[in-house]
Parts: sequence; C-alpha cells; structure tokens
Amino acid sequence: MATSLANTTFFSKTCSLFIHTNSLKRFAFRVPFSSTSTSTSPLPLKKKWRPPAASALELGGVKMAKDDIVRDDPTNNVPDTIFTKLGMQLHKRNQHPIGILKNAIYEYFDSNYPNKFNKFDDLCPIVSVKQNFDDVLVPADHVSRSYNDTYYVDSQTVLRCHTSAHQAELLKEHNHFLVTGDVYRRDSIDSTHYPVFHQMEGVSIFYPDEWGAAGLDATEYAAKDLKRCLEGLARHLFGAVEMRWVDTYFPFTNPSYELEIFFKENWLEVLGCGVTEQEILKRSGKLNNVAWAFGLGLERLAMVLFDIPDIRLFWSSDERFTSQFSQGQLGIKFKPFSKYPPCYKDMSFWINESFTENNLCEVVRGVAGDLVEEVRLIDNFTNKKGMTSHCYRIAYRSMERSLTDEDINELQWNVREQVQSKLNVVLR
Repeated sequence: MATSLANTTFFSKTCSLFIHTNSLKRFAFRVPFSSTSTSTSPLPLKKKWRPPAASALELGGVKMAKDDIVRDDPTNNVPDTIFTKLGMQLHKRNQHPIGILKNAIYEYFDSNYPNKFNKFDDLCPIVSVKQNFDDVLVPADHVSRSYNDTYYVDSQTVLRCHTSAHQAELLKEHNHFLVTGDVYRRDSIDSTHYPVFHQMEGVSIFYPDEWGAAGLDATEYAAKDLKRCLEGLARHLFGAVEMRWVDTYFPFTNPSYELEIFFKENWLEVLGCGVTEQEILKRSGKLNNVAWAFGLGLERLAMVLFDIPDIRLFWSSDERFTSQFSQGQLGIKFKPFSKYPPCYKDMSFWINESFTENNLCEVVRGVAGDLVEEVRLIDNFTNKKGMTSHCYRIAYRSMERSLTDEDINELQWNVREQVQSKLNVVLR
C-alpha cells in the first residue's frame, strides 16, 4: 500500500515467466531495448493477458530478451530508460541506502515479531492489470490506471505501480508478510520524483479468538495493533519523535491512516496504512479474519535519514556516492560531492488536446536521461483563437561533471525535435 494513489507511494510469488504466473520464481533482466511510443489514445480492445515469454533460463531466474518487454502492441509505452532499471534491485544491495533502510526495517520486525513475518524481496515486477489494480479494489476509472500514469507492456500487462500487486496471491498462503521491490510510475521530473522507486508493504492477519480475548471488535483490534506496530517502527528509524495519525482514504483499507512524525522542525509523512477491506480477504479465502496493511516509499525515507538531496543519486555508480555508505549503518549523512552548476533552457509550444506533462517528461528523459534535473511549467496562456501555449524550463545538471555549452545545446536541440515529433505540438 502507499500514501497516495496518485502520488509517491501506493499500498504496496514471483511470476514465473514461462510457467504459471503464481508460482514463486525469480527472474533477471539483461538485454536493453528502446521504445518510441508516447501515444495517449485510449487503450485498444483488450487482449487476454499472458506472461512474457522467457528467452533463456538462468539459475534462480529467467533471462529476458528485448521482445519480452517491448512488443508489437500499440499499448506498449515502456522506454529504454525504464528497461535499463529492471533487475537492478537497489533494495538488495546491503551497502546502498535503500538496502540499508530495508534491512533496518527487517531488524525491527525480527526483534519485535520473531519468526512471524515472511519476507519477499525478489518478486517479478511484471504483473497483470488484475493483480495491479483489480485485486486491490482500485476503481475502474481511477487515474492511476491510465496510459499517462502507468507503464503498460500490453493492454493487460504492466510494470507494477506498487508492491500491493502481490498481496492477493500471498494472502492465500501467508498470514504475515513483508514485500519489498522496485515499482514503476510515469511521473514528473524534479529532485524528489523518479519513474522508478522502491516500496515496502506489510500485512498481518488476525483470528476471532485474538480480538475476542482482547474484548474488542475486529476492526478496532486490528487498528490498535497496526498503530502500535508502526509507532514502534517510526521510533526505531527516527528515534524519540512526536507522531500524529491522519485519517485518509485508500480503496483497499477502511479505516485508513497516514502516520506523520515531527522531524527537523517539519511534519513528515512516513507511510500509509489501514485495516484491509474485507472483500480483499474474502477473495483470498480469509472469510473469518481481519487484517492490517501498510506501505512506505523507501526513497522518501532514505532521503531524509541520509540527507540525500536528489533522488537521482540513488542510481549513481560514482564511488564518491557509493563509498559513503556501509552495511548496517543507518543514517550516515551524505556529503555532497557535486558542485557543478545547473544549466537552464526554456521551451515554448502550443499544446494539443492529448498533451500531458508526464508524456513530456518521458520524452525529455528519453533524450537526456539522468542529466535532466527538473522540468517545470513557468508560464501558460490561451489566445483569442483558443490555442494554449505552455512554456517549460528544463534544468540540466550532471552529478559527476560539468556540462559544456556544446553538451547542453545538443541535448536541448534533440529534446525540441523529439517533443515536436512525438507529442505533435507546435514549437514557438
């Protein structure tokens, strides 16, 4: 689960890529690809969902080829920049901030709930639309299902938007579990947003004798246990901080909450959680149970705990970044090494009815990769003919070197060319 359906963190059995999709197998990606699809038209007639076909077997996983992810399908919108991140699994690197934070959360659950929670951190990020949306009761008309927000492999297959995509299957066999993994969402470009990030989800099931012995009704018992557990987790990560619970809405929990802590003179949203909707439990064969679930974004918390100013840094292989962190050392403060100045370029164009900012950001990323630091709308107006103009300011900055005028001019020229051709806008 996550803190917001449309924003940073959704509520969050590996699919075998050649046997049945519910079997617990692992897989790995190796071969890069490129895609030029940026269409925002409605999805065409649905096909029956099928898992990607494996190209070769590997010990403990499946080796993927280009055609497994990029298919001859008008709904496919997975670009090369996203494919290159598949299988990198930052959360499994014990000396990386994401892996360090994951392990710190594991330590909390192992200490306070010994041998209780099963852990999954190698589940397939390629899932069906049913797994990603239907199984967790996301409404059919919710914005998160749109081509603009989600990476579709085909009309019935997506890159998971949240780790909750595995919840329904895991509930059939497990009562208490933690799921960690990389998730994918088309998003804006700035220092705190990236189209790939990592989530952890937790689920815990209870039985009638448990809430009966406590003299509470099922929902009250689950909510009380949930808050006690997560307040302890917050103290484990942040120390003795002030906390508050905020009522909110998620389609998969009721009641639903967000936990905030007062940290560095500000209220910080830590996670989203709630008592699991009974319909989800019933579909998984849990007819007489109640459960709670939580979801958190690892990057969001790691940026605060390690003082990391830009989300792009998590993907850096520069030793000046990677050498600063050690296994088991939570909260080591990052020492900035890049003092290279940003370079700003503006771009104005007349938009059409199908234009979206997410599509623009995908095109810019496709050209500039992680050299683009921010894309920001700085002006817009509509003329007397009803035509609307947008002006965007693009900030380019490398984490590792100074960019030359030649570098920037070439990037901007290519961005303008690709924006015009792929988004069908008219440059000004």
